Amino acid sequence: LEEVVAGRDEGLAGFRASLEPLRSMLSYQPFIGGTSPLFADYIVFGALQWARVASPYQLLETGDGVAEWFERCLDLHGGIGRQVAAAA
Repeated sequence: LEEVVAGRDEGLAGFRASLEPLRSMLSYQPFIGGTSPLFADYIVFGALQWARVASPYQLLETGDGVAEWFERCLDLHGGIGRQVAAAA
């Protein structure tokens, strides 16, 4: 397991850069689906939610448009996404 996380810091910038198309889209609409979430929002959210609950490693920078979108998704449906505790 130590080998799995050994290079994660080096890959973080590349991961964040790969989110640029999503970041660009979210700069002019609140969700991938436009004004409200669609299936695509839930698919991307699910991957990031898995990362949130599996590890305390911060994938998204505070203030990033993708991080802000993720926070909006956590608040959907009465905040059910926040009911699952983040990894500590």
